[in-house]
Amino acid sequence: MLNMSLDKIDRRILTELQSDARIANVALAERVGLTPSPCLRRVKRLEEAGVIRRYGAVIDPARVGLGIACFISVTLERNVEQVLEVFEAAISERPEILECWPVTGEADFLLKVVTADLGAYERLMRDHLLRVPGISSTKTSFLLTPVKNETALPLDAA
Repeated sequence: MLNMSLDKIDRRILTELQSDARIANVALAERVGLTPSPCLRRVKRLEEAGVIRRYGAVIDPARVGLGIACFISVTLERNVEQVLEVFEAAISERPEILECWPVTGEADFLLKVVTADLGAYERLMRDHLLRVPGISSTKTSFLLTPVKNETALPLDAA
């Protein structure tokens, strides 16, 4: 379902879960103004519809030894299906590559990457990314101290 109809209570449930996915159903129900059973039914419906894709923890990369973060713009030689399949398969194999988005503009893809240090970044580039057939160029922007780094979606803006 692409665009599930969400009412005010669904949005409040999602807002609370984005803030604390480990909240107990009883506490969640209280915060959104429901009793526990209907609240749990709504959460299950949101999960089954794919609105809630998964639950996870937000981890500080630097505290787990991943001190380098960057965006890598990738331009392919040509956008033909065979080149795209090889590129997407190679990207999917690398755990350092957190996100890969096709984009408009000068580049074809934007990758979000984390590594332990510059040496690990260099090895990723030299030993893996630059060996992928079909890549014509890359451009890396290293991330500095974030001004804003949120994971919660602005549900009130939807």
